[in-house]
Amino acid sequence: MSFVRQEDASTVEDHLNFHQDPYRRGYAQPDGLKLQVSDKRRDVQYPTKEETFRINDETKQLIDKLCTAIAYRLRHPTRTSLEPIYNLYMRLPEPRMLHLEWQWRDRLLRVMGMPPKRDSESMLRYFALIGDVKNAGLTLRRSHWNFALAFATKYTRRATSSEMETALRLWREMERGANVKGNDVTFNVLFDIASKVGNFTLADMIYREMETRGIQYNRYHHVSLIHYFGLKLDSGGIRAAYRDMVEAGEMVDTVVLNCVISGLLRCGEESAAEETYERMKNGHGLTSSIPERNYMMGRVVTKVLMMFTKVGKEYPELQKTLQDNVQLAPNNHTYKLFVDHYATRIGDLSKVAQFLDEMKHLKITIHPTVFLALFKGFYLHGGYTSSEWSEQRLEGVLMALYQAKDEADKRFRIDRWLVIWALRAVKKCSTDEAVVRTFDSLAMRWDIPPDRHVFMHSLLDNVTNGTDMMSPTGNWDGPSYRRFKKDGSRL
Repeated sequence: MSFVRQEDASTVEDHLNFHQDPYRRGYAQPDGLKLQVSDKRRDVQYPTKEETFRINDETKQLIDKLCTAIAYRLRHPTRTSLEPIYNLYMRLPEPRMLHLEWQWRDRLLRVMGMPPKRDSESMLRYFALIGDVKNAGLTLRRSHWNFALAFATKYTRRATSSEMETALRLWREMERGANVKGNDVTFNVLFDIASKVGNFTLADMIYREMETRGIQYNRYHHVSLIHYFGLKLDSGGIRAAYRDMVEAGEMVDTVVLNCVISGLLRCGEESAAEETYERMKNGHGLTSSIPERNYMMGRVVTKVLMMFTKVGKEYPELQKTLQDNVQLAPNNHTYKLFVDHYATRIGDLSKVAQFLDEMKHLKITIHPTVFLALFKGFYLHGGYTSSEWSEQRLEGVLMALYQAKDEADKRFRIDRWLVIWALRAVKKCSTDEAVVRTFDSLAMRWDIPPDRHVFMHSLLDNVTNGTDMMSPTGNWDGPSYRRFKKDGSRL
């Protein structure tokens, strides 16, 4: 006994019972604060300036800087990023949210809920803010909860059943836990994710629930319904949904027509899709230069179109004039749809060249996703002697990619998937030495974070060794352009 000093007289039985007790010392831990969602004035407008924590001069200066940064972001969304705002917020002492007046809490959640592009990083930032609101005992507005729903479903490029289940859980927590009914935005997000995942039964149920609750359709719902019928390969449904949108007095723009074209191409009606495209060009005086849109500008345009719709419904005599002022010309996404369809599904290089020539003629800046579709086309349809998708043409596409990056620099991003499919295409159409040369050329230009470089080098080894796309965890059956992982995400 003398070798080990004894500190208490407890027995082995006592310690075994302690570890077998899920709550340890015999009592359950408190549930903690529960999430609250409310649009009531008293809940929203807390704390006021008089109700915030007493702070020292250093904290006051931090809050002033944070409020200035938030206000600047609201006025100029494209001139500053969200990361400095979040870093300033994180420097506040705990509990951070109770140091902000209710107006600035609402503005902070609004700017963080509308990033230029929803990805995993911006989602984690936003959910961290939601957690701070909950831990401070404050309430969320319904609009904040809708932002959370949108993040949960749109932080990945292709949604799976996992994102759908998360959205349903958040919706259930909102309606049953907080007793706040979803609005039109809530149901649009749910309908959109159910459609994209392919759970058409759930999408139908959400559609019926909207009708039961008397929720009026807006622009988002009409576009989602067009997309829904496209996923179901129902071209008649696409046309009916488009007709309903027009008859409802909604403004039709390039985004709507792109959705129609996407659905028609998915249904295999290439001639109908091209007919719509020709009308977009010929019917609205296409200019020699089409302005490029970014994510934030797209949101502004959508708000303007919704305002046009409201005015057109109140004053029907103005509707035609308003519609005539809406841009209906093809944009970058229009051409991406056609190039992707003819490159990956059809393998018609002449049609691909036609649309690329028209892009060049109209001086539309090419987007990296167009090159991604081209590389997939070379991978799927190249690699044999008589193929149109030859090694020489692939080399020309790579040179065009390098030139586009060198000229546009940061405005043209070469990300991971573009590099992956470029290497796969070169492997299929050329030699291992060409794969290595392509990798070296892309490595000089890519925008891949340093922590992913090891992965890219391991992928290069897989491609050159012939072990790429041989993972046993994937489902490689079916058409080559529709290969999925077991979780439903597309490769």
